Amino acid sequence: MGKHGKMKKKQIKNTKEKKDLISKDMTFHDIITKFPQTGEVFMQHNMFCAMGCPMAMEETLEQGAMAHGIDVGELLKELNNKIRNR
Repeated sequence: MGKHGKMKKKQIKNTKEKKDLISKDMTFHDIITKFPQTGEVFMQHNMFCAMGCPMAMEETLEQGAMAHGIDVGELLKELNNKIRNR
């Protein structure tokens, strides 16, 4: 029974981590508000608009990445790695 208890606890932790991930349909505002450490990633990509542009309230990560000519998949990897401190 102890073995199953450990597995259940680990599954809950993994589910929570997945839930907290950044997705391409999140707005810049939501990302920066929830995960302020991502600002560094945005700055590395010259996406300063993420840090306070009025469009950041409504523009999704995917829209912003496309506007800046950045691969949204790669940007997502960098952002999610940042919030996991990898």
